[in-house]
Amino acid sequence: MRSIYDFTFGSWMLVDDAWIFEANAASGMAVNDDCKLKFLELKAKRTYRFIIFKIDEKLKQVIVENVGEPTLSYEDFTAALPADECRYAVYDFDFVTEENCQKSKIFFIAWSPDTSKVRSKMLYASSKDRFKRELDGIQVELQATDPTEMGLDVIRGRAN
Repeated sequence: MRSIYDFTFGSWMLVDDAWIFEANAASGMAVNDDCKLKFLELKAKRTYRFIIFKIDEKLKQVIVENVGEPTLSYEDFTAALPADECRYAVYDFDFVTEENCQKSKIFFIAWSPDTSKVRSKMLYASSKDRFKRELDGIQVELQATDPTEMGLDVIRGRAN
């Protein structure tokens, strides 16, 4: 017996008592040009400390929601993420190595809080890889479902 539940980005099917997700060929939202432009500015010119992106379902594309000035802290960044909605974000993390060298790494963070809607989680999960391919230069990827999974100590540990 097969049960099928269709969404705009894929289908869930019950096959032999197991749920299987099958993404549509068109899975993944289009990426607004401003996303790529802002990311290039963060990467090349260090114009921003972070960029937060959201999926606009009406436009059917990923758009820039918020940018953080270079002087803002990691705490400012995490405070800018909604507590109960999914988002993508990039963060330019500066740190000093054990050899006392100043370095920077660009993090891609897929924020999918436990309290967000299931439909939103599935939409962001199915669009993530396509969106990430548009952002050339990401060095570290992080998936977080609650703030402890992307705390500053986690970021420091992943940067080294």
